[in-house]
Amino acid sequence: MYDTVIVGSGPAGLTAGIYAKRAGLEALIIENTPVGGGQIATTDRVDNYPGLLGINGMELGMKFREHAEKLGCEFKNGQVVSVDDRVSSKVVKLESGEEIETKTVILALGADHSRLGVPGEDELRGKGVSYCATCDGAFFRGKEVAVIGGGDVALGDAIYLSKFVKKVYLIHRRDQFRGAKSLADEAASKENVTFLYDTVVTNINGSEKVTGVETLNKKTGEKGTLAVDGVFIAVGTTPNANGISGLPETDEKGYIKAGEDCATSIPGIFAAGDLRTKKLRQVITAAADGANAVTSVQDFLKI
Repeated sequence: MYDTVIVGSGPAGLTAGIYAKRAGLEALIIENTPVGGGQIATTDRVDNYPGLLGINGMELGMKFREHAEKLGCEFKNGQVVSVDDRVSSKVVKLESGEEIETKTVILALGADHSRLGVPGEDELRGKGVSYCATCDGAFFRGKEVAVIGGGDVALGDAIYLSKFVKKVYLIHRRDQFRGAKSLADEAASKENVTFLYDTVVTNINGSEKVTGVETLNKKTGEKGTLAVDGVFIAVGTTPNANGISGLPETDEKGYIKAGEDCATSIPGIFAAGDLRTKKLRQVITAAADGANAVTSVQDFLKI
């Protein structure tokens, strides 16, 4: 039986694995992708992780994983479908049918990209609609694209795309960005980036591929159409907890309720990283959660 099973291999899960190994705990990290790192693996540049200014997101994710591997962390590939609390132990069940018994569980499943929820989005996903500029941006070299959102990710996407696309329309529903001022200033300095404030996208046009977006100015009521070849949606995240039974209590958005100690409504089950209720979801806070979760595991096990 493991002391703890860590579900997820993003910054929170990998940090939890590192701290668990250093604490002498028998730990297993379950991941559903061979490439660790979570959402940062799809980020072009990370400017706010101390000591590693401007590092590529994939590179940072691999550094986390290499650290865990060098310490001898055990990994298993699989999709978790349930977490069963049996009081004296927990059982993590995989889609394959395999059951893994453990004393505690650290849920570090992270969060995924939220959908915009407009006509054409689902139909044109992969045909010009993307949620990852660093993954798909190169397909739009020399073309015109729209980025939808107002946070750090949307601003970063616009900056990244401006390097090789002809034109970027950054569309935000409010009159100012939520992201860092430094990113907004950098995006504004790009000659081929245009900001559209107080504007929402009401439809993504196209049949075989994206041909444009329909817009609505929320203040003036003016409607418009932008001819673009690509639409990059960056409007937040949704917790990666769908399809897993036996999870602890969540809030109305589906994030697992847990404080800084990562303790949940079920004793012995902890939530770390973007999956838990918190104000700031960043690499550094996810890593901190991983460390805190293992400390809570030790307290729970009285080690």
